[in-house]
Amino acid sequence: MIIGLTGGIGSGKSTVARAFETLGAAWVDADDVAREIVLPDEPALLAIQHRFGDQIMHQDGTLNRAALRDIIFKDPEQRQWLESVTHPRIRERLLQHLARLKAQGAPYVLLVSPLLFESGQHALVHRTVVVDVPQALQLSRTQQRDGVSESQVRAILAAQLSREQRLAKADDVIDNSGDHASMMEQVARLDERYRRQLNY
Repeated sequence: MIIGLTGGIGSGKSTVARAFETLGAAWVDADDVAREIVLPDEPALLAIQHRFGDQIMHQDGTLNRAALRDIIFKDPEQRQWLESVTHPRIRERLLQHLARLKAQGAPYVLLVSPLLFESGQHALVHRTVVVDVPQALQLSRTQQRDGVSESQVRAILAAQLSREQRLAKADDVIDNSGDHASMMEQVARLDERYRRQLNY
């Protein structure tokens, strides 16, 4: 069974995924895979460099993600072009990772993705879990974690589904606005439910 785990920026998806991992689940993060496919010499990076030039490259030949983010969140057309290049490659690589993790014998595998619904990756999973927090908390956590401006966080939020839309699509919800113990309790409940379903 593959569980899709999603939530807006700053909702704590990775923290929740690690909590599931402590209970024996395996997980792959679409953000990690998105970084993987733009490593030096990867076809996606060559296409991105060809389109945007050296302004989005570091001296060492790696992608300057901040410079690219600055361009694509100001121009929806550029973002659509970037997604057309990266999303199919991310999907293909995710399938490889998921197959490998399933073969290793975890009871179920989490696909952690901020754009689970937007990118169509929800078609790869059997159930979806949304990690939910109020928008004010998303803003403060992301600014603190990434050292970015409020306007940049709001631009990223605007590119994602609204909180209401995401919750409407969820099979399960984890409220991550409380303390760590509350989150762990919710994860343990879902873990128990997923294992029960696997026994049928």
